[in-house]
Amino acid sequence: MAAKLVALVREAAAGARAIARAYPEGCSAAALPCAVVERFDADVRGHVERDPRIEDGRDQVLIAAVTLAEAGVEEEDVPERERLVKAINDLEWVTLSRGIANRAAAALGYGEAGVRLRDAG
Repeated sequence: MAAKLVALVREAAAGARAIARAYPEGCSAAALPCAVVERFDADVRGHVERDPRIEDGRDQVLIAAVTLAEAGVEEEDVPERERLVKAINDLEWVTLSRGIANRAAAALGYGEAGVRLRDAG
């Protein structure tokens, strides 16, 4: 099954949430958008069939990250931070509910091509 790919989605989302919650520690404003999608792009994006809902979710993460970076975070409780975390959660959800493992995933042993991630979880 695609349980390995499901785990990668969850790990990528958890890592992105950790970056968002810790920002600005460990990450510059310029690097934040790339940092929050880096693991998703490297570990997940190339292993699921292209789906406009997943791509839209990724775009929403990038938009929320840019908004947070431009907000000039100086306090712990910033609404932009929670918007970014929500966007990451939404990307995780849409990927797990709509994502389909592709041939690249199958070649790496992540599961059978054509299997929906929601069926593998």
